[in-house]
Amino acid sequence: MSVNRVLPVVFVLALSAPAFGQTVDEQGAKQLSENLARYVGSQAIDKGVAKVSLEGDAYKIAFDFKALAGMLPKQNFAKFNLAPYALLAKPRRDGKWDVSADMSTSASFEVEGLQGPQSTQLAIAGGKFAGVYDPELAAFASATTSMTGMTMDSRDAMQRVKVSTGPGTATMSAAKAVNGGADFTMTQTIAVFAEAIDFDDPNSGLKFPLAITSPGLSVNATGKGIRTKPLLDLLAFAVANEDEAKLKGNQAQLKSLLLAALPLWERIDGTYGFKDFAVDSPVGRFGAAELGTSFGSDGIAQNGTINYAIRAAGLTIPRNVLPSWSAALLPTDIDLNFGGANIDLDSMTKKAIEAFDLNNKPPLPADFGDQIKADFMAKTPKFVIGHSTVKNGGIEIVLEGEMTFPGATPMANVTLDITGYEKIVETLQTAAKTDPQAAQYFSGALAIKGFGKTLPDGRLEWVINTKADGSVTVNGAMLKPADSVGTDDSGEEATP
Repeated sequence: MSVNRVLPVVFVLALSAPAFGQTVDEQGAKQLSENLARYVGSQAIDKGVAKVSLEGDAYKIAFDFKALAGMLPKQNFAKFNLAPYALLAKPRRDGKWDVSADMSTSASFEVEGLQGPQSTQLAIAGGKFAGVYDPELAAFASATTSMTGMTMDSRDAMQRVKVSTGPGTATMSAAKAVNGGADFTMTQTIAVFAEAIDFDDPNSGLKFPLAITSPGLSVNATGKGIRTKPLLDLLAFAVANEDEAKLKGNQAQLKSLLLAALPLWERIDGTYGFKDFAVDSPVGRFGAAELGTSFGSDGIAQNGTINYAIRAAGLTIPRNVLPSWSAALLPTDIDLNFGGANIDLDSMTKKAIEAFDLNNKPPLPADFGDQIKADFMAKTPKFVIGHSTVKNGGIEIVLEGEMTFPGATPMANVTLDITGYEKIVETLQTAAKTDPQAAQYFSGALAIKGFGKTLPDGRLEWVINTKADGSVTVNGAMLKPADSVGTDDSGEEATP
């Protein structure tokens, strides 16, 4: 489905001018071809890689992958076969364009790798695309894609991977952002995801098959303030300045375009999730009723943040993998959140743009990296552990905190709360009677409990603080004292 979404974006570069119900004729096709050449290069037009023609009351914008392969330097491709791709663009009276395409395709590739040939076959069935492109946004105001199924088969000397999906749909919309650029939303669902991985090393005799399945996959994404037009201007500049001498002569314009594209976007967020996720392996089945990840990032900002999350519910593992007593302690639900804050990419990016000179080798001063690193760390970026939980029945572990790096030794403040700690101790105590490993864990659990603070609701809490001097405290009690100050060769105390 990612191919389905990317290819229309490539070709609508030709639709940079508003339509306003223009007549579909040869002159219009010539203009669209010139617009497209601005982003893909005139040579691509001359060699037939991209072509604009008339198709009834619309323009047909076609791309020939074989012609593209003929323009590329000869690599180690033994075989290359990808069907031509085309879309239809019809002008609208409101200045936008109706765009449609048949996304069904097949492709095959083969290259010579270090250990023999590597091949890939891809097929998308029933693929359809329809959208409304807005030149003012430099994005689709609305779009939908669908397919009835997809298969991919990749293999090399030691591994074969087969991926297949059932029907899938995706929708996207975009609107003008308040502070410039475009805001967008995208949702995608795919039914019946399956991936089979068959690892077979003839040299070692190791064989390890895996089968990954899920009846449903979903993707959601949002973006705010995507700088679509400045990014397209940068692409056009790159095409117009492919010659190194010309690029060096126009680097002042390049710097201006780079600054205009900042911050690239204000915010991007996305989630990726499976239902009834299962992995069948030689040791048994691993599974999760729900499994997903999410990601979020500010653009190039002075005080940016990055966020990640991993979430799973209904986790299961094969019973023969771990001791039977561990089942009562293994997590069945997790919600892990972490990321960064106080991230100043704006200052360092602008300094880099101002400092580089393509006439020099290297383009940036030798000590520039050290300067940027010092400036970046001076803003005290943080590694953040958001409210994270790990659960199993009556046991719940909650973790949150942050870490900064004022010097060589990090500073951290982390809080750990556990509900049901007595159940953990009791389980280990019982298992310790027959399992020496559990006996070691039991001793450790008792020692850790001694540092805990009992809260009014019965939870145990550990507030852990580490300082730049190397000291560590737990609930105010010193666990590790500050590092001793070193001495120089004269025996005098050295400056820490």
